[in-house]
Amino acid sequence: MKVINTVVAAMVMGAISFSALAAKEVTKEEVQKMNLEKIGTVTTTAETTSPMDAKKELSKLADEKGGKYFLVIAGREHGKFSAVADVYK
Repeated sequence: MKVINTVVAAMVMGAISFSALAAKEVTKEEVQKMNLEKIGTVTTTAETTSPMDAKKELSKLADEKGGKYFLVIAGREHGKFSAVADVYK
């Protein structure tokens, strides 16, 4: 029983730490209000099957680029979903 509790606790902590490190989606207003600096643009691979998956992919790509925030500037659904976002720090 102790092993199960430890595994569950580790999974919860892993999920919390991942979300704490993930780039956050922002609005145009937040970009202006927070005076964020644009550091690049990222694009999903059009292999995602839902808008939420596309946002997760954009967040991951923004993290890899060194950004803390991303703003979705374009999205498209063509059987699969793809999106483009500006990355900010």
